[in-house]
Amino acid sequence: MQTVLIIVHLIIVLALIGVVLLQRSEGGGMGLGGSGGGGVSGFMTGRGQANALTRATAILAGLFFVTSIALTVMATSTRAPRSILDGAAPAAPAPGQQAPAAPQGGNVLEQLQRLQGEQPAAPAPSAPAPTAPQQ
Repeated sequence: MQTVLIIVHLIIVLALIGVVLLQRSEGGGMGLGGSGGGGVSGFMTGRGQANALTRATAILAGLFFVTSIALTVMATSTRAPRSILDGAAPAAPAPGQQAPAAPQGGNVLEQLQRLQGEQPAAPAPSAPAPTAPQQ
């Protein structure tokens, strides 16, 4: 379904480009030879033809927006929400190696040292607990 909609969208885009290029330029300083369009200035000169091209441009532009929105909805509906943590799965150990044990307690530095196979340094002495005054 999405492929068909993309093909229809591309056909609409090409038709829209063609219709816009067929319209007669109405002034501006970019005209060639002062005639506004060079050799094709008399190609589409009737008022009814100009209205038809304007109407066709409006219809094709509307269809372009509709197919663009439909493609956007289809693209976002098929994609399931994902967490950034899903892609952070741990790598499997190489064959013949033992997987490191999960860290147990301790601060971050001790856990990293355990994962690297090093023994953590002796824990820093903590401040002595306050004692009750003796009477």
